[in-house]
Amino acid sequence: MTSAEPAHAAPHAREKAPPVTADKPARPARPARSVRKNRDWLHGLLMSTPAVVGLVAFVGVPFGYAVVLSFYNVRLGSPLAPAFFGLEQYRRLFTDPDLSGPFLRALLNNLTFAMVVVPVQTALALGLAILLNRKLKAIGLFRSLFFVPVVFPMALVAVIWRLILARSDQGMLNSALHAVSFGNWGAFDWLGDSVTAMASIIVLSVWQGVGFQMVILLAGLQQIPGELYEAAELDRASRWQQFRHVTLPGIRGTLVFVAMLTSVLSFRVFDQVYVLVKGGGLNEDAARTVMYQAVTTAFDQNNVGQASAITVVFFLIVVVLTLIQRRVVRPDNED
Repeated sequence: MTSAEPAHAAPHAREKAPPVTADKPARPARPARSVRKNRDWLHGLLMSTPAVVGLVAFVGVPFGYAVVLSFYNVRLGSPLAPAFFGLEQYRRLFTDPDLSGPFLRALLNNLTFAMVVVPVQTALALGLAILLNRKLKAIGLFRSLFFVPVVFPMALVAVIWRLILARSDQGMLNSALHAVSFGNWGAFDWLGDSVTAMASIIVLSVWQGVGFQMVILLAGLQQIPGELYEAAELDRASRWQQFRHVTLPGIRGTLVFVAMLTSVLSFRVFDQVYVLVKGGGLNEDAARTVMYQAVTTAFDQNNVGQASAITVVFFLIVVVLTLIQRRVVRPDNED
């Protein structure tokens, strides 16, 4: 006789099922895109910290100190303590004929220099970049040759061009023109003449700096997909049409950057003017720039307060012009 297996015992009375509670709303997970964005922002901040510190230490602090000095009458080597002038330095800069005349002339020369150099140097750099964006033998050698002047310091470039533009018959340019004209060309003072003084500064500045802009534009050209040119050729587009509808739109952002960079650098022109004025017979009034005016006012005229006022006013003018230029030529895809 077999006995029936005992049935499973009922659960103990104390072993109650867990109480049924209302589900709590789950905490929304943080989007991965937001986390990645915050992480990228932090990494970018850490990587830019050395540059920001250097910018503040070597640009922001000196400029702030220049603003302070512009309110004082500061003389180098003077035993007298700096006297507070308030806005007197700025008033003299625009109302005193002895100060406003050279300053306004220097500002006009700076604007003339920028208005010529920015379009000419940008267009020349673009042309060279297009010519060197080809698969030819020894193309690297040609690129290096055009970039070599950028490596030279501007002071050295000014010395070289002082020999080229020398007023005597031994000047390289005068000698070449004398030989080409079969002796009919005499000695001409390229640096001393009021008409050609600024033109000489413009030529040597473009020659020295065009290689840098060329390299930037060459990098932009190499980012344009070759399929676009192939499609344009299939549509029987001419070289000019390919340049207008493929090349220019493809490097628009790079062109804007190059134009703005060239504009900022053109307002900083000083080295070549100083070297050629002091040792090359350059016409000082015709080639005077604001930076040259500030340096000579501080160290030749021993007026640091007036020089500081010149730099502050010039800084504000350059900032306004840069913002206007950025507004006019900014890329379409920029907010």
